[in-house]
Amino acid sequence: MTFFRSVILCCGIFCFSYALPAQVMRGWEVGPWAGVSYYLGDLNTDFNFGQPNLAGGIGVRFNWNERLAFRMSANYGKIEAYDSDSKNAFERRRNLDFQSNIFDGTAQFEFNFMPYVHGSYDHNFTPYLFGGISVFTFNPKTEYTGPRPELQGELIELRPLGTEGQFRGQEYYTVTGALTYGIGFKLDLSYELSLDFNLGVRNTFTDYLDDVSTVYPDRSDLLRARGELAVELFDRSLLVEPRDREGEQRGDANSNDIYLFAGVGINYYFGDVRCPDPSGKGRR
Repeated sequence: MTFFRSVILCCGIFCFSYALPAQVMRGWEVGPWAGVSYYLGDLNTDFNFGQPNLAGGIGVRFNWNERLAFRMSANYGKIEAYDSDSKNAFERRRNLDFQSNIFDGTAQFEFNFMPYVHGSYDHNFTPYLFGGISVFTFNPKTEYTGPRPELQGELIELRPLGTEGQFRGQEYYTVTGALTYGIGFKLDLSYELSLDFNLGVRNTFTDYLDDVSTVYPDRSDLLRARGELAVELFDRSLLVEPRDREGEQRGDANSNDIYLFAGVGINYYFGDVRCPDPSGKGRR
């Protein structure tokens, strides 16, 4: 992922400078998109894409010219992961899981690899790269499967439990940011309407999308600070003999979590009034 981000950044700098002198084709687009969301992190280290969830949103794009555009969007997706699905023996024994709703606001620059002009017979599709920044909210939860029958099946918020020994008032933030980058493909259906296929990666500034990052806390300290529910849910490992695992690895704090959106959108173009093309090829 680090290499891919570097490539995207270098391409973006080159593309921005290349795009500025392009023929002006200004105009706004707006439209919804729908697709799927995925998560990569401490509970999905082997790139298992077997847990897709529905995602969607709405975006507004301003086209500066045939090559360069700026887009803002509001997006929603759900992410989840289960150690029980992992191929890794350590993760299966750890036996943690989570699910979370993601509400995302993104601003991004886009570079079209080919000239793209709405209504043109010759320039009505292009692949493109994009990069930008996102601000999002999350709230990891788990389905209760402990000794209390009255709680069975309920979704329990994990952050208030301090599952890695966080002091009260020092829990991780549930509003944070992410570096956004990805690829897409634009295709005209008519002068006004176009399709937009894209895959976007959010490389977040947090390692707690899944409530997992560092080590197990002391069980007795957690009991005093957070209560019995926290003790029931911070360690769900499948051990022959349960023990106090203070200081043992629970997650990997060396890399932050990632979520992805992939989907297709339809956009309506509020662009310039059509006029004759000096080349003689014209527009639709």
